[in-house]
Amino acid sequence: MLLAWLLAIPAWAIAETNPDTLVDNTAQEVLAIVRQDKDIQGGNKAKILDLVEAKILPHFNFNRMTRLAMGKNWSKAAPEQQQELVKEFRTLLVRTYSNALSNYSDATIKVEPLKSKGGETDTTVKTRVIQEQGQEPVPIDYSMEKTSDGWKVYDVTVAGVSLVTNYRSTFNNQVREGGVEKLIKTLADKNRSLIASDKKAALAQ
Repeated sequence: MLLAWLLAIPAWAIAETNPDTLVDNTAQEVLAIVRQDKDIQGGNKAKILDLVEAKILPHFNFNRMTRLAMGKNWSKAAPEQQQELVKEFRTLLVRTYSNALSNYSDATIKVEPLKSKGGETDTTVKTRVIQEQGQEPVPIDYSMEKTSDGWKVYDVTVAGVSLVTNYRSTFNNQVREGGVEKLIKTLADKNRSLIASDKKAALAQ
């Protein structure tokens, strides 16, 4: 279910736009691109990554996401280790979830309007992803903060499960077993495996 979050992350140009409106507009834009592009529907990795990079990633706060996922272990990492953690975590999320984007050409996303739209600097935008008829809609909540660069996502909760909290348990175990360096190595190894898998799939097409 976590794979669905890619489709409704906001990618806005006007910071003053309400976050729920931004989520809705961008969700429809991304879905329209997926539905019109046969290469993306066919799993073209390069095009999928380009779409994710252009429409989604610039509007994530990966620094805050990584800090939240690390929890108390964030302070154990040296500044250069913190930079590596953010880079590897970002790569992991991109590679893991972009693989699912081509599977959502038939999805519909419903965004719940915010009840209050004035003055907040932190809010939650609630959405539902509706897929095939007969399937239960998947609720996805976006925790968002208003920054000098506009609204940015720092956590995603799918069917009650927080992305950040989900990774925190894994990160804690890795740090407990071998320190921050062990976690960085584990993330880097996983990313290399995903990249190699993507290249192999591209050659097979």
